[in-house]
Formats: sequence, structure tokens, C-alpha cells
Amino acid sequence: MEQLRDGRWLSVRCREKEIRGRFTKVTNCGGEYVKFSKEMFSLEPPSEKMKKQLEEELRLSHSNLKSHAWYHGPIPWEVSESLLVNGGDFLLRDSKSIKGGFVLTCRWEQETIHLPIRKTVIQAAEANSRTKYSLEGEAFDSIPDLVHYYVGSRAALTLRSRAQINQPVNRRLPLSFLETAFRGPSNQRELKEDRMRDKLVCPSSPSSLQHKTTGTDGKHDSSTLSPAGVSSHTPQSRSPCCSRAAIVAPSPSLSNLSDNAQSLTSSSCPLHRSRLNVPSNPPFHQGLASPIKDGYTELYPQSYVERLQTDEGPLNADPLSLKDGNVFFSPVVETVSYFKPRMYHSPLMPKENKPLEVSILRKVKELLAEVDPRIAAKHITKTDCMVARILEVTPEMKSKMGVGSGMELLTLPHGQQLRLDLLERFQTMATMLAVNVLGCTGTTEERAALLHKIIQIAAELKTTLGNMFGFAAVMRALELPQVSRLEQTWTTLRQRHTEGAILYEKTLRPFLKGLNDGRESCPLSSTTFPHVLPLLTLLEKSSAVGDGTEPWETAEVGVEVVMLHLAAARTMAQLGGIYCSNSEGRLRGFQEQEGVKEIFLTDFQMRLLWGSRGAEENQVLRYSKFDQVLTALSNRLEQATRRH
Repeated sequence: MEQLRDGRWLSVRCREKEIRGRFTKVTNCGGEYVKFSKEMFSLEPPSEKMKKQLEEELRLSHSNLKSHAWYHGPIPWEVSESLLVNGGDFLLRDSKSIKGGFVLTCRWEQETIHLPIRKTVIQAAEANSRTKYSLEGEAFDSIPDLVHYYVGSRAALTLRSRAQINQPVNRRLPLSFLETAFRGPSNQRELKEDRMRDKLVCPSSPSSLQHKTTGTDGKHDSSTLSPAGVSSHTPQSRSPCCSRAAIVAPSPSLSNLSDNAQSLTSSSCPLHRSRLNVPSNPPFHQGLASPIKDGYTELYPQSYVERLQTDEGPLNADPLSLKDGNVFFSPVVETVSYFKPRMYHSPLMPKENKPLEVSILRKVKELLAEVDPRIAAKHITKTDCMVARILEVTPEMKSKMGVGSGMELLTLPHGQQLRLDLLERFQTMATMLAVNVLGCTGTTEERAALLHKIIQIAAELKTTLGNMFGFAAVMRALELPQVSRLEQTWTTLRQRHTEGAILYEKTLRPFLKGLNDGRESCPLSSTTFPHVLPLLTLLEKSSAVGDGTEPWETAEVGVEVVMLHLAAARTMAQLGGIYCSNSEGRLRGFQEQEGVKEIFLTDFQMRLLWGSRGAEENQVLRYSKFDQVLTALSNRLEQATRRH
């Protein structure tokens, strides 16, 4: 522990050792003294009241640091060290030496490392400033963004320590209790103000207190930072490590919190006496809070009707115009598909069309033959990311979803419609590409050339764009039984486009199999859309269309593969911001081509395959009938061939 790897860690440890010295002096000042030790902090399971308080904290706005379970507030560094067991474990706590500061504590290579988080105030204008947070290199708009980045990217926290974080140690007690337990009476007034300031406002609750949090007037580093308002500039930052639902589930790391039981609420503990002097529910009148400088709040009595009118406002009011980051809006459960083929209009097809119209198929075939594979892959990726709500997600959309990214929505119960839409796009894309191969009545060389183009598009999606969803859809077209059985076409591909055949057989197919088995993954830094297909089929099995068994449906590897995919889904839900940044970077400067854009839109593909009347019929019925059409087309091309 004495082999310090980081100069800044040394500074924090020295300061905190001074503070530790203060705590070794026993005093009798009504609970001022708290003996910080693992035994004192290890508690019995929290009471129901504490669980409810913890739930309320975790339901706060994600821009509020208290809503993240890895934030432990004012716990001492000795306690934080006792909670970290395995390499990669981490938590965030208040700095004891720097007022308003924070320390990231982690376990790495059998050592516990304490890294202070730097806070820099950037004065953009006279009345406008931004706060940035950093450890050593890159700066972030909020502390959740910083933690989110280091967990997702597995980047070293500092060059000297080389420490990485991946497993949060979540708190099981509410911060209101920890603040009372680990701070002296001199802080009690500040704690009461914090509780009032951080009161959760629920629009449907008649007894809620609506308020606005005010900032300080200090300039540069003189401004203090409270857990309630770490960043007002990034309201959509999400915790990378915990769910905001009900109670945080105990993890192996959390179990250490209650194994060595000795309650802080014991009647013989000086802490208990100090808590008696602090009212748990400070009296106040219900009303609308008016923000005043220095965090002071005036409360004005209002009648029930007046308060409802203030809370709800006019019917046409924009809820996003509220400045208070702690206002909670219930997410909207969507029941209508993103795709509306009947209302879709395209320059490539008439207002009314029949299934598989020859003139439209010919246009699509010409566009596919002419388009550059990378350009096609970019069109697919942009549409994929928009459908999945990775790109171009407006504040209104985030408010309706209740989360900041479609990747998180996919894992939630009210994300079912998004899952169904993605399955629709996946199947429609694969079927459309297969139809273009099977509907090519020209020579075998022409079909082989089209296969080669599709293989090139798949390679671009995998390598250049990092779009695993689009990659899997294009590969599904090549692996459909009706396409893979075309022996003559595949033989011609090997003869005329040898490099494409080798790429498909030796690289693309094994990689896709590894993705489906949970053994392969794409580097986070280059991923725009992760491999969500296993998650979609697991959660929406009744709606997933496709022949054959999935990897988890075999007895040999079933449960293991399922667990791998569920773990991957939890990670994906935390990294929506990174996927968005990667997508924007890959598509920066990209100019869409109108005709190419059309053929990769799901609405266009649905109209092409099922016509203007049948495009919105039952999905299972549509695909079962179309499977017969694909089989007939395949048999017409090569009647007496063996399965490829």
C-alpha cells in the first residue's frame, strides 16, 4: 500500500491521514466522534424504511449523483477500502480533504487506490460557465459520464496506476443515513437543506414539493459541488453500473457490507445520540419553491388545486421546458410500430404496388450492382441506428422512453415495440437481399457477382462501420437455405471472386458464429451498433422468425450462452452514449444518395416484398408464406442441387 503509483493519490492519502488522526481522538460532543472501522460499518440488513429511502434516491434524475448506487457519499476511506474485494471493484465517495470534491476508490492488483477527481470550471461567458471532471486525461461534463467511460472502455484510470474499473460496489443504505452517520453535527443544517433540495417531485403526487436547485455565486474553483447537482448540463447521463429500479440487488461485493454485523444504530453508540437531535422530517409547508441565491428556498403555501395547476400547467405545455432536473416523467409504453409502409411514398415505386413487382425489382437490382459496398454499408448503418434510437434521439424521445438511449430501452419491459421493430427490420433486410439473388434470372455469373457484392457489404458493416446488427442481417440473407443450396452459384463465386469466397468462409461466417455463441465481440471503440439479435430473440421468442435452433437451445451450452448474452445486454444498456459517439464519428460527412437510401429503408422493403396492401398484415403469416415463395424461386434456379 505504501508503494504509491500516482502523485495525486499520494496527496489525497496524506490529507486523509491527517483527518484519520482526528478521528482517533475520542470526544463526547454528542456524537461528533465516529470510530470508522469495518466492524462499525458492517450492518444488519437495512430496515424497510431505509430500503424505501434508498429506492427514492435511486429514482432521482440520472443527472443527480445520488441516483447512482456506486456513489457512497461521505464514507471514510477506511470503510471504502473494506468494501472493495476483487480487482476492478470501485466506488465513488466524498473527499474528506477537499470540500465538494470526490474520490474514485478502486481495487487493482491487490491494492486499493484512491484517485481524486479534478474539477475545472470553464468560464465561457460572463454569466455562463461549464464544469469539467477528469482523472488525468480526458475531461467530461459530469461524473457519471466519467465513470461510464472508464467502465465501458476499460481504459486505464491513470498512466501510472494502470488501474481499470469494471465492477461497481453498490450501497445498500440511503445517503441520508450515511450522511447522518459519518458527518458531525456541524453539518446537520447543510444536510437538511440538501434533503429539501433533493426531494423527488412526482407530477402525479399531490404531496410533492416542486423546486429548482440554485447554484453558487463563486467563480472558478470556489464553487462547491453537492451530490445533488453534479452536472446540470448532461441530464441524460446514465449510470453504467446499476438499474434505477426498486432496491439494488445485493452482489458478491455488497455482501461484505452485512457479513460482519454490528449495527450503527445500537443504543450504546454515540452516533445514536447525535441522530436524536436531527429531525428526520423537517417541518415545512407544501408549496412551490422559489429559488434564491446561495441555495436558500422560500416556500409559499398553496391550496391543493393551485398546486396541481402549477405542477401540471396548461395541457399544451412542454414538460421538457421545466428546468428542474429532479422532475420525473413516466415513460410512454409504445404500441405502434415505427414502420408505416401504407403511408410510405417513394420515387422508386407507385402509390399502390403489388408484391415483387418486376419493374421495382429491376431498379433495386441495378442500384445494388452499381453502389459501392462502403456507401451501401453506411446507408444501412445510419438507418439501423435511427431505428434503434442510437442516432438523432431528441429530448422529447428520451422523455417518452424514460432513458437516454435505445440500447437501454431494449432491455426494459416497455421496450417491446422497439424490439419487435428491430426484428422486423432484421428479417425484412435479409429477405429483400435474398429475393434479389433468387430473383436474378440471368446467368450464374450475374448471381455470383451479386453474392460477391453482398459479401463485401457484410465485410464493410463488420470492419469499417462496426454495425453488428446490419452485419448479422446481411449474413442471414447469405445463410438462408434457399440461397446456400445454390451449388452452381457458389461454385462460380469461388472461381470468379475467390477472395470474396475466402472472406466469407474463413472470416465472416466464423465471426458471426462466435457472436451468436457469445465467444466473440467487437471492440467497443469501433462499435456503432452491438450484436443485439440474441437479446431480441431471447426476449421476443414468440415473434422471432427463423428456421433452426439458436445456440442456447442445445443442451450442451444452453445456459452458459444465455448467461453470456444477458451479461452482454447489461453492458450494452450502459454504453448507449458511446455507440452514439462512434456512429456519429463513422458517419461524419456522409452524404446520402436518394435511390440507395430508399432500398435500405424498411418501409420500402416491406412494400416491395408484400405490396401496399399486405405490408402490415400479421408478421408470422407474412414470413411463412414468403418462405414458400423463396423456396419456389430457389428450385426454379437450380432444381437438382445439393445443399451448400
